[in-house]
Amino acid sequence: MKNKKENLASKSASILTLGLGWFPKNPGGLERYIYELTHKLAANQDQIELCGVGLPEADLNSPIKLTNLASIDTNICQRLWSIRRNFQKTRTNKPDAINLHFALYSFPLLDILPKGVPVTFNFHGPWAFESKQEVVNKNLSLTIKHRLIEQTTYNRCDRFIVLSKAFGNILHQKYQVPWNKINVIPGGVDINSFQPNLSPPEACRQLGWPNNRRILFTSRRLVHRTGVDKLLQAIAIIKPKIPDIWLAIAGRGHIQAALQQQATELGLEDNVKFLGFLPDEQLPIAYQAAELTVVPSQSFEGFGLVIIESLACGTPVLCTPVGGMPEILAEFSPDLITTSTEASAIAQKLEQVLLKNISIPSREACRQYATTHYDWNEIAQQVRNVLLQ
Repeated sequence: MKNKKENLASKSASILTLGLGWFPKNPGGLERYIYELTHKLAANQDQIELCGVGLPEADLNSPIKLTNLASIDTNICQRLWSIRRNFQKTRTNKPDAINLHFALYSFPLLDILPKGVPVTFNFHGPWAFESKQEVVNKNLSLTIKHRLIEQTTYNRCDRFIVLSKAFGNILHQKYQVPWNKINVIPGGVDINSFQPNLSPPEACRQLGWPNNRRILFTSRRLVHRTGVDKLLQAIAIIKPKIPDIWLAIAGRGHIQAALQQQATELGLEDNVKFLGFLPDEQLPIAYQAAELTVVPSQSFEGFGLVIIESLACGTPVLCTPVGGMPEILAEFSPDLITTSTEASAIAQKLEQVLLKNISIPSREACRQYATTHYDWNEIAQQVRNVLLQ
């Protein structure tokens, strides 16, 4: 067994990955993570097959094999049945490792995964508890999601990868996964795509943003747990002292209309811009246009990909003390972690930063920290080592 592991580590391996949707069509953090990981592994000459829902039927330019198992437009029962049927139909060779990323889509396959192949689950969050908080997928109860789908899936897996110690604790406490099966490996950032190659005025010009305002940026799913409502309250609190403040909000979600109404009621029409979906190529420009990126999450933030993307672009980040985010900033810029998730705490820290009462890292320091600790090339190798243990 040891010789086999050593051989896999030194030569290309066959890795079967089961993901979710397709990035950048679905621009979520999980989809981006899987996209980057599979492409970095393929660049390492590994043979990667990515199975998922709503994947392109064929992409001749892709270095990975894409296998679409179902349509996202079907109801959940049809989707799960299609996943199982199409997975069985498309099996040819036995892989060296299996990497699962989403319990719901993994569940129908548990008894038909190739025997004798190590199964690693990347735990991106407590799906049942997150969806309960956002009141989504109402047709599946919390008990079914947690006890049946998630717990059964995790019991089938040999080892786990989490993006932070905070999510390792959740996996251990809520799902009884022993710590000796849990590996903490942070997320990564493509340091070539995200880099400080524009001045803030030039970035603003390219985006059509004002160049005479104190610009803040946040890129968030517009759902309750991401805290955009608290950030809007914080902007209203500090606006009297910093009237030229201007917040750009990228992202979509089911509470977008409510947030826009809130901004109007707070008198922030001239201080807040809802960008909607921001194309991936514009995201590094947006980070560089801002004086500060703000991540006001209220719960279930396992890592905070936005943080390292912003830092790689040279822009410092302010975050709430939630989940894995403090693990990123604690040794680099602890003064930019708020004391709580409340709007008042976010406002207090923003005011201190914008009035220059606390120092913030330089553009060069932000970039250096991101490239040293979160380069996807290094992160992908760490993940590969776990997959092929």
